Amino acid sequence: MSEPVKVTVAFYSATGNVTGLARAIAAAAEKTGAEVRLRRVAELAPQAAIDSNPAWAENVKNIADIPEVTPDDVEWADAVFLGSPTRFGNVASQLKQFIDTLGGLWFQGKLAGKVYSGFAAASGKHGGNESTLLALYNSFHHFGGIVVAPGYANETLFANASPYGVSHWNGADIDDTTLAAAAAQAERVVATAAALKAGRAALAS
Repeated sequence: MSEPVKVTVAFYSATGNVTGLARAIAAAAEKTGAEVRLRRVAELAPQAAIDSNPAWAENVKNIADIPEVTPDDVEWADAVFLGSPTRFGNVASQLKQFIDTLGGLWFQGKLAGKVYSGFAAASGKHGGNESTLLALYNSFHHFGGIVVAPGYANETLFANASPYGVSHWNGADIDDTTLAAAAAQAERVVATAAALKAGRAALAS
C-alpha cells in the first residue's frame, strides 16, 4: 500500500468563518485517506481587541484545542492549505507573520515541489476574497510550490463561483454549497499531491 498523502491545513480566523472552512477542508482531506494536520496560526492582536468583539472572543475559545502551526508542519506535508480572512483585500497579518518565519525552509529548498492551495473569507461579496487569495499565491510561487486552485473543474466548484479558492463572504453560517466546494477543493488538491508522490516514487525506483 502506498504511503498516504500528508496534508497540513493552517489558518488564521478571527470570528470563525475561516475556522469553519478549515475544518471542512481537513475533514474532506481525511475522507480521501490523507494524513491531516489541522493547525491554527498564533494570534497577535491584543486581548482588549479580542474582548471587544464577542464573536472573536468566542472563536478564540473554540479553537484553543487546535495546535499552533510551526514550520515543521509545512516541511512535513506533501500538500499545504493556508486560509485567511481578508484584511483590506490582503492576507491577515497573523498569517503573513507565520509565512515570514518560513525563510529558513525556503532557503534550503524545502518548500519547493509541494502542492499549495488557499481559502478565504470576507464580510462582503466584494470584500476582497479574490485579491487575498492571489496575494497568498504570490508566496506559493516564491516557495517554488505547485499551486492547485479549484478552478471550475466540476459543477460543485463552479457553484462556489471562485476559481482561486473556496470563499465565504456573508458573515453568516457557511452554507452547504460552500462546504461542498471546500470538500471538492480538498479532494482535488489531495489527488494532485497523490499523483505527484506516486510519480516521484516511480522515478526514484
